[in-house]
Amino acid sequence: MKNTIQRIFLEVFQREARGKTPPAINDDLILLESGLDSLGFAILVVELEDQLGYDPFSIADEAFYPQTFGEFVEFYEKHKP
Repeated sequence: MKNTIQRIFLEVFQREARGKTPPAINDDLILLESGLDSLGFAILVVELEDQLGYDPFSIADEAFYPQTFGEFVEFYEKHKP
């Protein structure tokens, strides 16, 4: 799953952050410093839902705001139906 999320992140980044160099994606990558803005993250979540078949943000009982790429992936893994 991590590889899928990473691949889709890079695809969205290349489309939405035109001209910027993609970040080195690792578990410690701070999402706010990744180069994607809030619209880019919204697009990422929609594309992940299309690929994975679920949206953990709508499944989770409480709001969660991951700060790092590792937390983002963990959240998707934890809430997989």
